[in-house]
Amino acid sequence: MTDPSLSGRPGPGAGDRTAPECPSPEPPSPGPLAGLRVLDLATLFAGPLAATLLGDYGAEVIKVEHPHRPDPARGHGPAKDGIGLWWKLLGRNKKTLTLDLSHPEGREVLLRLAAGADVVIENFRPGTLERWGLGWDELSARNPRLVLARVTGFGQFGPYARRPGFGTLAEAMSGFAAITGEPDGPPTLPPFGLADAIAALTTSYAVMAALHARAANGHGQVIDLALIEPMLTVLGPQPLWYDQLGHIQPRTGNRSANVAPRNTYRTADGSWVAVSTSAESVAARVMRLVGRPEVIDEPWFATGAGRARHADELDTAVADWIARHDRAEVLAAFEKAEAAVAPVYDIREVMADPQYQALGTITEVPDDELGTVRMQNVLFRLSATPGAIRWAGRPHGADTDEVLAGIGLTGPEIDGLRAAGAL
Repeated sequence: MTDPSLSGRPGPGAGDRTAPECPSPEPPSPGPLAGLRVLDLATLFAGPLAATLLGDYGAEVIKVEHPHRPDPARGHGPAKDGIGLWWKLLGRNKKTLTLDLSHPEGREVLLRLAAGADVVIENFRPGTLERWGLGWDELSARNPRLVLARVTGFGQFGPYARRPGFGTLAEAMSGFAAITGEPDGPPTLPPFGLADAIAALTTSYAVMAALHARAANGHGQVIDLALIEPMLTVLGPQPLWYDQLGHIQPRTGNRSANVAPRNTYRTADGSWVAVSTSAESVAARVMRLVGRPEVIDEPWFATGAGRARHADELDTAVADWIARHDRAEVLAAFEKAEAAVAPVYDIREVMADPQYQALGTITEVPDDELGTVRMQNVLFRLSATPGAIRWAGRPHGADTDEVLAGIGLTGPEIDGLRAAGAL
């Protein structure tokens, strides 16, 4: 594999997320999670993305896939020359191993891998690992320090536990879809894996919490994460509102029930901008800018809820002013007024934006199959032990022999497993 740090990217090495005010360590840091071994048994997005996040900061991640049914994420979305591009992102920093967990010999190999691992991430329906003889009892018997993260749609118990669960269902059942969309339109689902991504972030956090506990008491444990729960958490105080007031949040489109003006507005050149006025001082600056300073003295203007009740008037004033100016003029005027505005970007503009470029948010990664590819960088910058993208997603099973040799299997033994159908 080509070292991404040798790509010649200015600033920190390509994929490296060292805080820019601190020089990159020489040689590059292996990452704060170096020495941690993670077995990624999961498919599609939430579980695998959690493993990716751990790998980005130095964990050794071994992606375990069925010999004949690889992770379906390899086939999601556009492909180039038959190579799935989503996988290049989701599979980065992972070694790829083929293993049939339902095969008796495959089961034994997995147990040997788990004996030397720190974390196992899986998202099979509850009871599947147990049916294969790979449940918590068997795994923890081989490795009492193991952390097992179980990511499912509805959790490991309860009336829905055995239902198939996907992020779309969590987006619906959490209440997200019910509050998303125009007031007179249908509930709206996001056009990307929102619930899966939130669950992945939560899973990686849960893994670190369990590892911290292990450092204190020496024991691993099981993480039971249901997709429906993190999604509900990020929606804010809706349960409290309903419990205390009987309030059910309605759909308000791009408006907010808590502040105004807050919306997207079309500029004279056909672009769009988003305006936010969560603070009264910012709302006042916006209204002065658009030529309506008199509303600032209205009693209702002093609170976000009061402004929200007058959203029609405030929105009209802002929309009319913005509609008379090109996007560049709008952004410049808002910046000068110290009011909060942002252009509504598509991905082309994201990748050309100077702020993203300064942060290194999109980085170049050498890839054996596609040459250099550009993708999102690791999530955050650490000053002393930065994360890095060491390689993009690898072909199915590319590292099987290397990984198995690492746990002591000989070439003939690996050949035998392959002949038996376990690999």
